[in-house]
Amino acid sequence: MLESSGLPLPGETALVAGAIAAGRAHDGPIGEIIALAAAGAICGDNIGFWIGREFGLKLLLRHGARLGLDEGKLKLGQYLFLRFGGAIVFFGRFVAVLRAFAAVLAGANNFSPGRFFLFNAAGAIVWASAYGLGGYWLGADFEKLVGPIGAAGIAVALGLILLFWLYYRRHQARMIEIAKAALPGPLVMPGRAKD
Repeated sequence: MLESSGLPLPGETALVAGAIAAGRAHDGPIGEIIALAAAGAICGDNIGFWIGREFGLKLLLRHGARLGLDEGKLKLGQYLFLRFGGAIVFFGRFVAVLRAFAAVLAGANNFSPGRFFLFNAAGAIVWASAYGLGGYWLGADFEKLVGPIGAAGIAVALGLILLFWLYYRRHQARMIEIAKAALPGPLVMPGRAKD
């Protein structure tokens, strides 16, 4: 739960360790472990989402310029979450660093709470089931797979980020104009309707 709320903690490691222990017991409570991991992930992500909605955009508007995030770039972030937010939330669950921050980013970028809950719950259930059952059935061998899988996930995520960054650098002005056209007017604080 704490990892999903924005703190970079080893939630995946705890899930796999619990699943391996349940597997060694030969009839351990794997269903309960998966349910608790999914519930913790869902609750933690909802806390992170709330933090992002309440404080994220306010902080970005106040201090974003220091990081090179002007209104156009912030609007582009909201536009990207409008278009791809479900995929970011769902697949972010499987990437270590993104798992800790996807919910906060979704909240700060005005992602729909209903859609967030749907994609968040689906991602948490699939993640908890895959890693829980993997640890339960494969035991210590799964630990050997998780490291390379996690490293591959981070490598793929970094590669996609690099490709997006290169594309963004080349097409930045056009992308910002598309975002401004899709979201006309001033930036809207999460949870507040446009006037």
